[in-house]
Order: sequence, then structure tokens, then C-alpha cells
Amino acid sequence: MNLNTEDNSPVEKPKEKVGELLIRHTSLTRAQLEEALEEQRVEGGLIGHILVKKNFINQHDLIKVVCLQIGIPYQADIKVEEIDANAVKDLSINYAKNHEILPCMETEFCVTVLMSDPFKFNVINDLSMIYKKEVKIVCTTSLKIQDAINRVYEKANRNIVDSIEDEEFEENLDLEGPIDILDATADEAPVIRFVNSIIFRAVKERASDIHIEPYDRETVYRFRINGVMTEVLRQPKKTHAAVSSRIKVMARLDIAEKRLPQDGRIKIKIAGKDIDIRLSTIPIQSGERIVMRILEKTNTVLRLENLGFRGKVLESLVELAGRKHGVLYVTGPTGHGKTTTLFACLDRINSPDKMIITVEDPVEYEIPGISQIQVNHKIDLTFAVALRSILRQNPDVVMVGETRDRETAEMAINASLTGHFVLSTLHTNDASSAPTRLIDMGVQPFLISSSLVGVLAQRLIRTLCSACKIRTHLSDFEKVMLDVNEVPDSATIFRPVGCGRCSQTGYSGRTVVSELLLINDEIRALIIQKADAATIKKAAIRAGMRTLRGDAMDKIYEGITSVEEIMRAVNAEETE
Repeated sequence: MNLNTEDNSPVEKPKEKVGELLIRHTSLTRAQLEEALEEQRVEGGLIGHILVKKNFINQHDLIKVVCLQIGIPYQADIKVEEIDANAVKDLSINYAKNHEILPCMETEFCVTVLMSDPFKFNVINDLSMIYKKEVKIVCTTSLKIQDAINRVYEKANRNIVDSIEDEEFEENLDLEGPIDILDATADEAPVIRFVNSIIFRAVKERASDIHIEPYDRETVYRFRINGVMTEVLRQPKKTHAAVSSRIKVMARLDIAEKRLPQDGRIKIKIAGKDIDIRLSTIPIQSGERIVMRILEKTNTVLRLENLGFRGKVLESLVELAGRKHGVLYVTGPTGHGKTTTLFACLDRINSPDKMIITVEDPVEYEIPGISQIQVNHKIDLTFAVALRSILRQNPDVVMVGETRDRETAEMAINASLTGHFVLSTLHTNDASSAPTRLIDMGVQPFLISSSLVGVLAQRLIRTLCSACKIRTHLSDFEKVMLDVNEVPDSATIFRPVGCGRCSQTGYSGRTVVSELLLINDEIRALIIQKADAATIKKAAIRAGMRTLRGDAMDKIYEGITSVEEIMRAVNAEETE
């Protein structure tokens, strides 16, 4: 794709430097340019960005001059009413805002796109693949594009919103088997296409949850991506009833019941992949609030090393997973990878000479060689009931998805005392709180001390985007917040910036921060004495336990994550 304007001269003239063009076309002075060039020689960076940072020029001037230099049209004023709203139908508003692009006109052979940065070649290539046409660039400022995006997408959504409101909802839809949402055609009902687009977008952006929240005048759609809630869409309140009914029909729930909470499941296919969605609805003042948890059905289990475990914690986990008896608990908040860690442990010991049975709600990973039971509360198949039956099968290893009550906890502990290795999850803030939590459930301390071999506490934190992170240092305020006196000389601390690769968030992917409590004789004695969590923690630290805070600080010093992310994901009270 040629972005340059035509040049009829027989020999191409060398392009004039940006600085010289800025002096000619803006109020920039020679002295200001020299000052910026000196800073560039010392610290590096682009001359245009330095000039903007020093307030010698504004962003508007820089874009205009860069376009003049490379021969791309520049448009200061955008007439939104003249933009074809159909041109954006194949592009999500989130992508458009993150990359500051707006398709404004589409013809048979090309699509014209407004951009704030003409050097985003990866975005230009994406657009060329999406539209399968030549892409022509017109530049303007960031502010103009963001305003135009909001107004054009609002206009584009108006037709579908009106269609959803006027449509008579079909209850008798053929929903046998998994739904392939990519098979929906333009002839499908607008509400079906709308719901499918929301689910497809969530899966594409690797969201773990979709939240649909009705308020007085509008419905807000939010995704949880890498553990952080992100608003993606707002729609008029009048569309919510049809959307809610469509989702409930997909989950085979009662669409007439709007006063009571309901739970269901949706099985769909996207690009050949099986996706399992757990649906939960609750009645709130403005309507039904809907949450959809997205689970990709896969046989791939991540290894402990790939999850972020290392050093002594990794070695100890591998050793614990090979035990013949005992109980290993993994603790942490919901959605922080406890089940993934348990299955990584099971994957290490899964072999033909071991019989492994799990009971889960729901079955998230389907692993050959492991017998897996799905909890079903409707027929009273609870964790405790399933565990009681599992033990009659004489397994070597048992995994209980969650320890919620005294009965389940006592059965798991008794199973370990009769020669089984048991893995389960527990909801506590840190590893040292697990014994006291079990005692609070009503389990006898001597049973806990006899069976418990280890407790792993973990959090998932976002990792910095390698493409845009920049070096920084700990400020005095951050040192106080993190209770740090000295920073190691080898530390390489980075902070997030945001780029096209990470959708302007500054983060890409997640890793684990953990602490592993190994049960020794001193801690067994403390458990029998019903010692509090703080006392157990002090004993564990004396025995060499690396706390959540310590592991988190290591990942800051190694440039894996940022101070802001640790403060967000690991509460100070949990890491003392």
C-alpha cells in the first residue's frame, strides 16, 4: 500500500526533517528545537514527542507536519454526519477506540480510514484483512477521532436497537446441542445477532466474565479481562428485556421468572472451539442482572512452571504432589487460578499406575486418564455426597473442587488418614489462615494437624506488556506503601504505558504470586493449640516461607509486573 502522494519529478527529493517543517509551519523557534535535540541526544526518543512534552508545540501541529512530510492527507475538521455508519459494522468500538481509527467511507475497491497515528502499520494490515480492500489513510487528532467514534457508533447501533425493541421474541428456538454463533446470518433476528456479537467479542478479547447490568435509563455491558472490569458498551434500557430473554432461552431457563435468581449453562462453538458458559441471573431494582462466566473446554493443562511458580515453591509443590497421603489446600479469591494449579499438580502425577478421581463444579478441564464427576445440586449430588462414593472406588488421589462445609472437610481429612492423597481449594486470604478456617468450620484440630501437608496461597497478577513497558524507579511514596527500605542493585523496575498490542492497557497476560506453607512439627503443635493465623505465619516465616509480599516484590524487581498492579491485586493486609 502506497501512502505517498504522487510526485511527477524525475528524481525524488530528500524529505525535509520534521524539525525544519515545524519551524516553517508552526510557532516553534530554532532555540526550542535545539533544546529538544539536545535532550534527544541524551535520553533518546522521538523529536516530535519531546517537543510536545515540553509544550513547545501541540499534538495537532505535530500530526499535521508529519502528514505533510510523508504525503498523507490531513483533515482538521470531521463532518460526522457525512461518515457512512455502515463502514464500521465489521469493527468493534473497543478496537476503534484503542487504536484511534475510524473507517469513514467504503467503496468497491478501498476503505478510507481516519487515524491519529499513520505509522500503526499493524493496524493498517488488520484493516486490509478485515475489509479485504486497499486502505487509504486520512489523519486527524486523537480528540477528533474519539468524538467521531462515539457519535458514529451510536448512529450505527440505532437501527439494531430499534429492531430489538420492536421484535417479537421467539421462545421456540432450536437449541439442541452446542450453538455455533458464527453461523448466524444477517437474516437472524437482531437480538440473536446482538447477543452472539457480545459473546464472540468477549471470547476474542479473552474475557473471563460478561456482566450485563440494567440501570434506570441504560444497560451497561462490562467484561472482566485479566481480572479487571472493563466497560465495553452501553445500550438503552428498552433493549434489556429482549437480550435477557434470549440469553435465558440459550441456557434453557424460565424466561417468565424474573423475580428469583436462576443459574444455567450454555454450550456454544466459536471457530471450532467448544465454549462452556455458566450463567447466573439475579433480580435487582432495575431488572435482571446477568453474569456469564466463560470457560474454554480444553484438554490442555498448563505446567506449574508456566503458571509462574519457581524456585523453592516449585520444588516443594512437585514433592507434595507425589505424596501417598495427606491434604494439600490451595487458597485465594475466586478467579485466581486455584483449579488450574490443582490440575497442573494432577498432570504431574497422572500415570497408568495411579487412579485419580475428581469432583468439580463445573468440570473445567477434561483430562484423559482422570475420572471426573460434575456436582449437581438439583439431584443432591454435592461435594460431600460425591466424596463419600468416591472413597468406595479406592482411588490413589482425590481432588475436591472446593471445601465449603464441615462435612466435606472432615471427609477429605479422613480420606487422607486412610491412605489417600487429597487436593482441594479453600477461601482464605493467606496460607496461614487455612488451619483456623478449618477449625471455624468445626473440624477437630488434631485431625487437621495429622493430615495437612501444605497450604498454597496465590493471586493472579497482570504482567507488563513487553512492547511498551518503560524503565522507572520506586518513588518515596511507593517505598512507604510497599514497606521497602532498599531496592536491590540488580532490580529492573518498569511501569506500564499502553500500546496497540496490549489494547492500551500496558499489560499482557497474567502470572502467579504465591506463598507455600509447609507443615512442620512446630506448626502442627500450634494447630493443636488453636493458635491464630498471625502466630502460625511467624512460625512459617522462621521456617523459610516466602510470603505473598516477598514474591510480589521479586516480580516487581525482575520487571515482570508493576507497583500499581501489586497494590491492586495483593492487598497490603494480606501480605504483611
